[in-house]
Amino acid sequence: MTLLIAGLALFLVPHFISVFKSIRGRLHTAIGATPYKILYSLVSLAGLVAIVMGYGDLRASGDNVLLYNPPLWLRPVALLLMVIAIVLFVAANIRSRLKTLVVHPQIASVKIWAFAHLLANGDLASVLLFGTMLAWAVIARIAYKRQGLMSVANPVDSWGVMDGVAVVAGIAVYVVFAFWLHPILIGVSVAG
Repeated sequence: MTLLIAGLALFLVPHFISVFKSIRGRLHTAIGATPYKILYSLVSLAGLVAIVMGYGDLRASGDNVLLYNPPLWLRPVALLLMVIAIVLFVAANIRSRLKTLVVHPQIASVKIWAFAHLLANGDLASVLLFGTMLAWAVIARIAYKRQGLMSVANPVDSWGVMDGVAVVAGIAVYVVFAFWLHPILIGVSVAG
């Protein structure tokens, strides 16, 4: 459990700093933009590795108690929410109407991803991981909104090809990850 918590802290501290413009600006000034980006990336990567290892270790240990038992009918709901989460994650990197409507699709994606996993998993490891990520995404959304950072620089007024690209690419990533990579990387089949 310690490794998972340490990983979450390592991963989320730089992400919290990036949400708050004033803190990020002071760090840019103190160490420079490029060193900041390198440090941000290295700490986040170390956190991500620790999260994956800690989550796996906790799931395999006797300490991973069941906090709640989600009903089976929530699993298809979680799978559908994951399609939406991945489409939004892809849309975050494409200039499209979808990005204009959602404003910050990557944060929305994390919220939906975390919520979907909380619907399907009630064990301690899952609640720690997905509950923490959901809390971060909610706080980040509120912070961005309060700082006036919830607007799109170049809004797109009509639906177009890039919206289709975001949806098709998101569904393709979902299929590849859900049915091939999730069992390999996470050790859990979404089909069963």
